[in-house]
Amino acid sequence: METALAEEISHAPVRLPRIGVFGGTFDPPHVGHLIITTELRFALSLDRVLFVPAGRPPHKAGQIVGDDAHRLAMLRLALVDAPEFEVSTVDLERHGPSYTADTLGLLQDRLGPAELVFLMGEDSLRDLPTWHEPNLIATRAGFGVARRPGVVVDLDLVFSAVPAARGRVHLVDVPEIDISSRDLRRRVANGQPIRFQVPRPVEEYIRDRRLYLETAPPEHAHERQATV
Repeated sequence: METALAEEISHAPVRLPRIGVFGGTFDPPHVGHLIITTELRFALSLDRVLFVPAGRPPHKAGQIVGDDAHRLAMLRLALVDAPEFEVSTVDLERHGPSYTADTLGLLQDRLGPAELVFLMGEDSLRDLPTWHEPNLIATRAGFGVARRPGVVVDLDLVFSAVPAARGRVHLVDVPEIDISSRDLRRRVANGQPIRFQVPRPVEEYIRDRRLYLETAPPEHAHERQATV
């Protein structure tokens, strides 16, 4: 009897940890990032979420990305009270463009057996067919997608271009957060307040180190929604 029970237990399916992967420049991190990832983690039953600051994201080629050390320090400050959120420096530790397919492969090697869920916005899902090796991305992770107002995605078109993504996309309604890192940098440069748009330790870090004071982008150049 005990032997039969032991065999039954040994053949029971093992639940792999579900880990969200949330990439971005986090320049600076803001409350929109935290709200959206909290909503996605709950909706998708994720055990934890890895925040992955990008090294040199190819889709932002030519744009200035803040100092790696500052971005990393601010992100750690933003997550200090959230044990379900962790920081991975996998992209910062390597050279060359930060391609998502490569990042996920490195995370698989480091984490071991796990079910990865790549967290993104609906606009990014729309553009997925143009990404570097999108089918490889879809084989390495599912997709947790935050819906965006005004964004229309033709899923049939996406799945036609990226067949491996079929059945691996989960759309999630999230609060509309009209905050962007670019707009926050502009506000700092213009002497405007950013309180309550970033965690207080991040606000103090920016103030104490006088970040983002040198240049301000044009008023019309601002991202809508929290960038994922």
